[in-house]
Amino acid sequence: MRRMVKIQVLSLSLVILFIFSISCASEKFDTRAEGNPMPGKAIDEVLKEHSRAIMSTPGVVGTAQGLCDDKPCIKVYVIQETPELDQKIPRILEGYPVMIEETGEIRALPKSKE
Repeated sequence: MRRMVKIQVLSLSLVILFIFSISCASEKFDTRAEGNPMPGKAIDEVLKEHSRAIMSTPGVVGTAQGLCDDKPCIKVYVIQETPELDQKIPRILEGYPVMIEETGEIRALPKSKE
């Protein structure tokens, strides 16, 4: 009789563990469905692949990798943030969030005369 009770308790424990693991897996899936896909590549690879296309957008003066809410993100620097630029620049690139920052025009420093 005691052996039967142990088997039932063990079976019930395994069922609970199985249900818990399915629950955790579905939470991860739900997060991806809300527009937060997990990145498949390193951020420097993603930036290297997309930087030229982003920089060809009029008004964009730079791209970089940075931190947004303590998580890796891609930063796009623009002369002036406009609704047109907001539409042209994606919000997510291969799983990484994209943050637009208005910097004004960026110019190289003049060479020093030494």
